[in-house]
Amino acid sequence: MKLTAPCKINLGLDILRRRTDGYHDIETVMCVVPDLADELTIEPSAVNRFRGCGIAVDCPADNNLCVRAARLMQERYGAGCVDITLDKRVPFGAGLGGGSSDAAAVIVAMNQLFKLGLTDGQMCDLAAELGSDTSFFVLGTPQLCTSRGEVMTPFDLKAVRGMWIVIVKPPFGVSTPQAYAGVQPRVPETPLAQRVAADPRTWRESVTNDFERTVFALHPSLADIKESLYDAGAIYASMSGSGSAMFGLFADRPSVAFSDELFVFVGRL
Repeated sequence: MKLTAPCKINLGLDILRRRTDGYHDIETVMCVVPDLADELTIEPSAVNRFRGCGIAVDCPADNNLCVRAARLMQERYGAGCVDITLDKRVPFGAGLGGGSSDAAAVIVAMNQLFKLGLTDGQMCDLAAELGSDTSFFVLGTPQLCTSRGEVMTPFDLKAVRGMWIVIVKPPFGVSTPQAYAGVQPRVPETPLAQRVAADPRTWRESVTNDFERTVFALHPSLADIKESLYDAGAIYASMSGSGSAMFGLFADRPSVAFSDELFVFVGRL
């Protein structure tokens, strides 16, 4: 079975409060970027196998989220062994959720391959054990994500459908603990859902990513990339998740130029 695992962007990210369990309550609107995706091949096998190609991932194979997802499906629901090949195209350490998307794809594929009959809700619950945004990729439709990010409500994003998107990632990544280290939780006066529901041309002034303040202080070049996207005509530009990828939304096909050391993707939503 061959399938794609698209990345995501965050349209706004509010960090509301620190929880007693050490996590944070957040609000964010997430949507997939269909054309920037990893490709997976998953087949039943006599033994578990995992192979990776494309962008090299700096973690042991046994700790790859694809492998962890397969192991969880086997332990929890008795799924059989699988042979997984991952062609990695989404950069990691970018806030684009590539690893989480891969894990969700494995869960969905194994549910089909072994005829387990799991509902979307069951797969989302399982995916949440692997990461706060992994459940989102089981559904793959625009969602308002709350709590740790795993509580989802469908969100209408017709206003950005068909827009052009430019994603720019520098050679470095940002770890989630590093991004959270300097945040100052706050509850905004106007909820994020209301701000994102407004005309996208108002987002520049009202829709923010609370990680930017901390991460931009550590990596000022990210603020420069954001400004370059606005200079190129972006309607809205932001950091995705905890970074380090920046993105800009454009009404028309953009003409952008960045240095060769940067990963640059141009596509449509």
